[in-house]
Amino acid sequence: MQRKRYSPGRVPGTLLGLGAGLGVALGALTGCSAAGTAEDVTVDAKAGSAAAPVAPPGRYRTLFEPCGAVPQTALRELLPGTVALSDVERAKALRGTAAVTYDTDRRVGCTWTADTVDGGSHRLVLDVERVVSYDPTVSDATRAQEVYTRKQLAAGIAVPVAPTPTPTAPATGPTTAPTSGTTASGTAGTSGAATTAPPTITASATPTGAASSAATGATASGAPSAPATTGLEPRLLGGLGDIAFVGDTLGPAGGAGRQRVVSVVFRTSNVVVTVEYRQRTTGTAPAPDSKELQDRAQNLARLLADRLEE
Repeated sequence: MQRKRYSPGRVPGTLLGLGAGLGVALGALTGCSAAGTAEDVTVDAKAGSAAAPVAPPGRYRTLFEPCGAVPQTALRELLPGTVALSDVERAKALRGTAAVTYDTDRRVGCTWTADTVDGGSHRLVLDVERVVSYDPTVSDATRAQEVYTRKQLAAGIAVPVAPTPTPTAPATGPTTAPTSGTTASGTAGTSGAATTAPPTITASATPTGAASSAATGATASGAPSAPATTGLEPRLLGGLGDIAFVGDTLGPAGGAGRQRVVSVVFRTSNVVVTVEYRQRTTGTAPAPDSKELQDRAQNLARLLADRLEE
């Protein structure tokens, strides 16, 4: 049998086909590898991107039962008119009336009322709100602070504003002294630089026997100064929750008597508690005592703050 003649530089058909197939396979493999690399880079870039910060949730998820939150001994002090009631009437008055709310995990309240023998009355209202922020970038406590601030402004207590820093004036270059100056006596100096003496400030003399504006209660312009404070005005309170205030309002005098309303409001994390305590007098009876009502309302508010810590 005659052998086929082999010529240098000529590739047999079988080898050429194998080479072509191998090239296609390598090309396909290279394409897959490149596509996979690009996809991996995209995934890694997404995985490494910083997520938007999420504000922390509030401390409280539920609220306590309001009508049972106030001890009976405290209620008897706040409602002195219950002493003259029968056992059945007293029990009903001390039980209180729960506020109608749609979600007791978000807001609860209770009201107690008792009349006195002289025709007056005492009324206690408790309101507890758990604030929830639906903005993931704003915390529940921040939203609760907004609710508290609105109550504080309504009570006539200003919210402190952080002072704006005063811009510093740019430094100027050295000033050249004039060739002629004024001496301390006010006469012109001779040729050459003269030193000006700083002006002397003399305090104005007070007339003998004249009372100071602080003693007379009048300013220098003659306008009356602010009335002296008693320490019982609406103000911020310390040591109660994260922040707290007390408000005090006395109604106008009239034939039906007078009414004083004291409110103590405090915030603890995302819960805002309002204690409203009011007393009404009749006829010519004196106006309700401010200090007595404020002390009672603050004592109850501190009991409730301790209840939240349980």
